[in-house]
Amino acid sequence: MTTSRKLHIGLIAAFLVLIGVVAPSQIVWELRDGEPPQIAELFRQRPTRATLRQFEGRLESNCRLAQALRPWVQYARFVLFEDAGDKAIIGRSGWFFYRPAVQYLIEPSSPPDDVFSAIVSFRDDLAKRGIRLLVMPVPNKASIYPEMLAARAAGASEPVNAKTRDVLTRLKKSGVEIVDLFEVYGKARQAAGSPRYYLAQDSHWSPEGIRLAAEVVARRLLDSSWVQKGSVKYEIKPVTVERYGDVLRMIRVPQVEQLYQPQRMNCEQVLDAATGQPYKDDPNSPVLVLGDSFLRIFERDEPGSGGFVAHLAHNLGFDVTSIVNDGGASTLVRQQLASKPGLLKGKKVVVWEFVERDIRFGTEGWQVIRLP
Repeated sequence: MTTSRKLHIGLIAAFLVLIGVVAPSQIVWELRDGEPPQIAELFRQRPTRATLRQFEGRLESNCRLAQALRPWVQYARFVLFEDAGDKAIIGRSGWFFYRPAVQYLIEPSSPPDDVFSAIVSFRDDLAKRGIRLLVMPVPNKASIYPEMLAARAAGASEPVNAKTRDVLTRLKKSGVEIVDLFEVYGKARQAAGSPRYYLAQDSHWSPEGIRLAAEVVARRLLDSSWVQKGSVKYEIKPVTVERYGDVLRMIRVPQVEQLYQPQRMNCEQVLDAATGQPYKDDPNSPVLVLGDSFLRIFERDEPGSGGFVAHLAHNLGFDVTSIVNDGGASTLVRQQLASKPGLLKGKKVVVWEFVERDIRFGTEGWQVIRLP
């Protein structure tokens, strides 16, 4: 019998033992604490699909043996089978990928038409107010670094998912102004000694990826004469941040986290040179930035004022306005804007960022939101 077969038989046997032990152990714990056994609830009400589901949920959340063993079972699955759970995928060389983002890239599907309707109608509503729209889809990490997901993807000639390319092409044909970060990062990473533009343990871009995107957007706005270079002086303060990435934390197993070191990131915090204080938004700015957690990272969490928004302001020479909603760039940020139309007063440009996977998985879909 092979070692692998023995391992599988051992795991099955352990699983069967656990099934037989969980219920009696829970009853013993409840009786010892002076509580009636939860299993008695089955006989106090008529069993229906709804009541059984509620009972199952309460039993799962209250079962002490399951709570104690679950992390170790998940740890064993991670070590033995490289199973990182329902939200994470283990890549190469310590890289982790957000599972829905990978699903978007590899599963066949057609881009929903409401993506185009939502973006074009928003562009047209802004145009009626004399405001330009610049759309900035941020690539999934695997679109730029497919070889860190799978070795066979190394040297791929086309890093962009075909669905995404179709979306970008149709938007450009409709006259929507696009910042093509797929092309920007694709070219930049070919340079010798180029930094990583995404974080190994995280689903988001790195500080270097943020700074490059901010430079490209600012140059686009200034070269197009949509805005003029401002006179605000900023200072850059180097700050080192150490933390586990969001994808690694999504595994929700402390034992797995202990297998890795927190990722060390060299950030740059933007300060107002006149006051020495960290960058702050200006609601009266001519530029409004909308987006998701790619705008939040390093900006509204540690170190603060070190994300895309602050670096865009640094490159433009004036403060900007922003609306940030984690996971809500497809619809929720426009709903927030529609509820606060005063933010559009004096605006010349709206920069709209959303992550690539939201083309399919955007929260609340891609609704047409009319501005009042």
